[in-house]
Amino acid sequence: ASLKLSGSSIRKINIEVDKIISKKNLEKILYKAVKDYIFKGLGKKISKIKIKNFWIVRQFNDEYNPVHFHDGHISGVGYLKIPKFSKNKKHTQIDGSIDFINGNKMFLSECIFNHQPKVGDMILFPHYLMHTAYPFKTKGERRSFSFNLEIDKKIANVFSK
Repeated sequence: ASLKLSGSSIRKINIEVDKIISKKNLEKILYKAVKDYIFKGLGKKISKIKIKNFWIVRQFNDEYNPVHFHDGHISGVGYLKIPKFSKNKKHTQIDGSIDFINGNKMFLSECIFNHQPKVGDMILFPHYLMHTAYPFKTKGERRSFSFNLEIDKKIANVFSK
């Protein structure tokens, strides 16, 4: 599903976590997803995809990731493990979620998109899109992978035709 956020596209993809164990499988999944993302968003076919960097993030109770952005052209996050939220404990809608932030609050335009991740979610977004991961109050671990990709410079450069 593609989601619009004040001119930025965010693309949510469901992945099978057990299939991304090897580098070869991960690259295959990422390359297909990014090619589809660019084609659906711009109507262009890309020929170059390079993983610029890739890392694992492990977060526990009360840990968060402050507002930031990435480098490269396309960034992404995939969720491998999510803590179980207890029905008995006070749980807010943003606990453990991720916000994507773009632009200013304007009439008929959202500037924040909040997503409550599930295991198997992978989200692609433009590298410049500000985002933050909220803390959660329950015991457990949120484990995700993040990455930055470079694609064809002519396609990523908004000033080229």
